[in-house]
Amino acid sequence: MFAAAAVALVFLLLPIVAIFARVSPETLVAQLSHPVVTDALILSLKTSAIAQVLVLLVGTPAAYVLATRRFPGRWLAVVLVELPLVLPPAVAGIGLIAAFGRLGLLGGTLDALGIRLGLTQAAVVIAVAYVSSPFYVRQAIAAFEAVDSDLVAAARTLGSGRTRTFFRVVLPLARRGLAAGEALSFARGLGEFGATIMFAGSLQGVTQTLPLAIYSAFALDFTTALALSALLVVVSGALLVALRITLQWQPSRPTSRFLYAPSR
Repeated sequence: MFAAAAVALVFLLLPIVAIFARVSPETLVAQLSHPVVTDALILSLKTSAIAQVLVLLVGTPAAYVLATRRFPGRWLAVVLVELPLVLPPAVAGIGLIAAFGRLGLLGGTLDALGIRLGLTQAAVVIAVAYVSSPFYVRQAIAAFEAVDSDLVAAARTLGSGRTRTFFRVVLPLARRGLAAGEALSFARGLGEFGATIMFAGSLQGVTQTLPLAIYSAFALDFTTALALSALLVVVSGALLVALRITLQWQPSRPTSRFLYAPSR
């Protein structure tokens, strides 16, 4: 058992350790001043933040409905929510082009409204939101399902309306699961590559995020690619550490040590 656990940990950690073994702290700091790195980092944080706002605004009520309502076809709705989790990134990118591209299903409507998504930051936001939203929505469903229905019923009995009950009772009780899902979604969005490069392209300062910059640097300068990879590892790791600290500070009943909780 312990040997298997050790092998698994070594397997998971070795590639990350190898990155930092090849990149000195001085090299990493020096790369931060490079225009390509700066542009990619700012663009990644900006587009990921906007995408996560959209995911929260749309995904939270959607997850609440799927968690609290039982209706014909609910299982299919949950499957559709989870489908982007298993789609290859290339398929996601092709799907976005087929839906929102100039010749896509909504292409004519968007053109009529004067909206062009190709090779724009809006395309990056859409791609990031598409691939990262299932991580939040699926975790949010599990979090809302774990809320004690008796407490919700008690609040309604005491005269609290649906909206007030949702914001004053349900959200505080589900906050741990929602925070975990959002952290996973944000980290996934930062690392998005395939759908972004196919739907938005890779233009420095316009649509080139950190993963795309790593891919571009790989063919030119492996050291730069390593430094960019190390930077992305640091940012993603900081997100998970911040999440753990935040969850420990929040008084709540004990929960699973795993971020991604299964749904009932």
